[in-house]
Amino acid sequence: MPPNTTASTGQQPAKSGRRKGRKARLIVLVLVLALIGGVAFGAYWSISTVRASFPQTKGTLTLKGLSGPVEVKRDNYGIPQIYASSDADLFMAQGYVQAQDRFYEMDVRRHMAAGRLSEMFGKSQVDNDEFLRTLGWARIAKEEYDTKLSDASKKYLQAYSEGVNAYLQGKDGKDISLEYAALGFTNDYKPQAWTPVDSVSWLKAMAWDLRGNMQDEIDRALLTSRLGPKQIADLYPQYPYSRNKAIVQEGQYSELTQAFEQGGTSGTSGTSGTSGTSGTSGTGGTSTGTAGTQGTASGAAGASGTASGTSGLDSQLGGLTRVLDDLPPAVGVNGDGIGSNSWVVRGKHTITGKPLLANDPHLSPSLPSVWYQMGLHCRSVSSTCQYDVTGYTFAGMPGVIIGHNQDIAWGMTNSGVDVTDLYLEKITGDGYLYDGKVKPFETREETIKVAGGSPKKIVVRETNNGPLLSDRDEELVKVGKKATVDTAAPDRGDGYGVALRWTALQPGTTMDAVFAMDKAKNWTDFRKAAALFDVPSQNLVYADTEDNIGYTLPGRIPTRAEGDDGSLPAPGWDPKYRWTGYIPQDALPYEYNPERGYIVTANQAVIDPDKYPYTLTADWGYGTRSQRITDLIQSKIKDGGKLSTDDMRQMQLDNSSEIARLLVPTLLKIDTGDKDVREAQKLLEGWDYTQDADSAAAAYFNAVWRNILKLAFGNKLPKELRVKGQCLWVDPVNVTGPADEAEKVRECGQRDPDQAQPDGGDRWFEVVRKLMDQPDSDWWKTPKAGTRPAAVDRDQLFKRAMIDARWELTAKLGKDIDSWSWGRLHRLFLKNQTLGTEGPGFLQYALNRGPWELSGGEATVNATGWNAAGGYGVVWVPSMRMVVNLGDLDKSRWINLSGASGHAYSAHYVDQTDKWADGELLPWSFSDRAVENGTTDKLVLKP
Repeated sequence: MPPNTTASTGQQPAKSGRRKGRKARLIVLVLVLALIGGVAFGAYWSISTVRASFPQTKGTLTLKGLSGPVEVKRDNYGIPQIYASSDADLFMAQGYVQAQDRFYEMDVRRHMAAGRLSEMFGKSQVDNDEFLRTLGWARIAKEEYDTKLSDASKKYLQAYSEGVNAYLQGKDGKDISLEYAALGFTNDYKPQAWTPVDSVSWLKAMAWDLRGNMQDEIDRALLTSRLGPKQIADLYPQYPYSRNKAIVQEGQYSELTQAFEQGGTSGTSGTSGTSGTSGTSGTGGTSTGTAGTQGTASGAAGASGTASGTSGLDSQLGGLTRVLDDLPPAVGVNGDGIGSNSWVVRGKHTITGKPLLANDPHLSPSLPSVWYQMGLHCRSVSSTCQYDVTGYTFAGMPGVIIGHNQDIAWGMTNSGVDVTDLYLEKITGDGYLYDGKVKPFETREETIKVAGGSPKKIVVRETNNGPLLSDRDEELVKVGKKATVDTAAPDRGDGYGVALRWTALQPGTTMDAVFAMDKAKNWTDFRKAAALFDVPSQNLVYADTEDNIGYTLPGRIPTRAEGDDGSLPAPGWDPKYRWTGYIPQDALPYEYNPERGYIVTANQAVIDPDKYPYTLTADWGYGTRSQRITDLIQSKIKDGGKLSTDDMRQMQLDNSSEIARLLVPTLLKIDTGDKDVREAQKLLEGWDYTQDADSAAAAYFNAVWRNILKLAFGNKLPKELRVKGQCLWVDPVNVTGPADEAEKVRECGQRDPDQAQPDGGDRWFEVVRKLMDQPDSDWWKTPKAGTRPAAVDRDQLFKRAMIDARWELTAKLGKDIDSWSWGRLHRLFLKNQTLGTEGPGFLQYALNRGPWELSGGEATVNATGWNAAGGYGVVWVPSMRMVVNLGDLDKSRWINLSGASGHAYSAHYVDQTDKWADGELLPWSFSDRAVENGTTDKLVLKP
């Protein structure tokens, strides 16, 4: 039975959440109409329902299961600091407090991770649930909890669950949040008890969002329907190691080499023969029978090498990158947009003489923010109460994910290492072909419960390469029907299946890692803890109060056959494409106290491949942000300069555009021949390339950049990569040479605007940089459109882009350029992710917030990202920002995207967002005295 709670005094606000469902939106529409109508029934709901879900933040209450009293101190932003005398009490209270503020969000998250959204939102979510059940996150999480996690971690997860359930005890849905009250109109859904597996399963969902290069693998495959190998290679240039430095520059090369010589490339675990293991993807261009090849380890698809024995059939796309023709966008966040900045500076370069550490992970904006700020403090750190840690947590999980304790601080950025592979599978009868024999599928039956409807049963099939995703998605079926294979491949028949191999589909120990990092006291402790952080692989930066800094790359990272970089799908029927193991933990790159005195991670390459024996990925970020941060640090510390906490904050807000710095000098040389366009062009004269919200020059330049990308690349991409609904007349695929106008076919884009290409990120910076010295390249050629002239070289295309941008902004912002500003184009809307995305206007008004006009842009340090194919709106943001001062932890600073509360009418729903948008940071109290001085509400939990 869940513990009992008895409230004595206090109250709190009303809640928000995450996922969307058509039925749920209609339900809330009824509620909002009642609220707005002002009738007696509406008055009842507007007062009693909202107040019923306000959590208690003052006074005392009884929490059965505690061993002693616990204090919850909240500051004027509602951020809680918890004080307890045992680990179990600490995590039980964490569960209770997070449920107070965020339970609806937690509930939606666990239903998403478990493939149970239909239980809340009805039949509109059945397809999503089928796909998620096929991935099997909750099943793997349970196995992880049962077989992998330490006894201590299980104890903490159980205590956390007891705290959540203590909050739920005796409450109806309307007592928990407004959304549940709305669901109650036509849905009998009632929140169920929380379990430890619910917490672990959310790690799988986050791992999916941060899984690495799968989207690049998809896009390269889709490009083969329109572009040849050389063209695709142009769009995936090699990482510029000489210009944008890798993370590890002074790392443990001798130890890495020694580990390589002793262990070879096969790794130490996970070799073939276990359930779910798989072959490698792609080849170095030398083998027959492949589903496509990859010539280099840089992601330059088709740059070199050829596949031998290919058929001459037009339907078979030969060459190095001819593998797939279709694949759906990922569930969750598009991996291309995931970024983050983190850097650490040693005391010799700071005014305090101790390290400073900054971090701002980039994610798609959500309301409430994915992060929840919190402190977890043992009154006296001992063997029975081991934690004194503060930072950013996930509502629904115990512990702190990013932050600091009394001795160390750490930050994270996504490493982007390649931990996924797709496989073509030859399906035959009740099995699949492997090594010349038919093997039976591993199957399981799943029942999906549907609110307001009948349950649906599905059968999940798995090969030895992983779950068969093509059973769940029509577009993946297309992959099996169209993907290019060698003539040695088995007969396609009605098409191949497509399976996924992913490291997170094996039980792991990441939850153990979270608890271990939270109590680490030094670099040795931290490295041991990081080794447990197997999925998702992250760049971890470190600093401590003894003036040490470090970097380490943890993770379960597969090794593949020699010459293969994992960038393309592979034939599942061929044993030689199975993974050979994993990179040994002691061979993963790291740095400790490098001579330069700082470490920067911003999704750039981890290490120069010439200095490292293993392949980590073919698809790094291209290092624009990381190099800008490095340049800013170097400019500050040259001649003995010192960095302050505020210097670190100012660096997080840097809005400089690297692509503007490259292109503007050429743009200014072009004679547009139009006085109105010339008027806009003059905005770029003397511009410092800074993308402030009030900058007219930034608005015009980014419009020019967007149109350059559209004309040079976007209009030449296949429909699967272009924006949904944007239609073009194009040459038929199988026509040699330019087609007559009568032969052209109309093709409309199929991708959501925030996932389409060209997205304008720093890969495209590198593409254009390399083409600048090729003014007659075919990429610069574009046909006439209406009154717009054709272009046959670079400068003519730039002229056309400047004209198009002028009239685009005239339509969007007005003819008077004095009224233009980047912020008017570049706006952030925060939307309730379940009920605020597609509802009627007044419902969105009630649940959503915004807009905010933002500075920054794509691939800037202040990474308020936008997708150039889809428009100028903000689609990626620094989801939080922090600067830790290891010289005086109470002088650290932090901010969240939204607020502590998930209740839509709480004072703490978005009370940090204005300051976040302005680049401000809040005081981050840590010591007992500082926390007490900042406390406005105090709640005592008694046994």
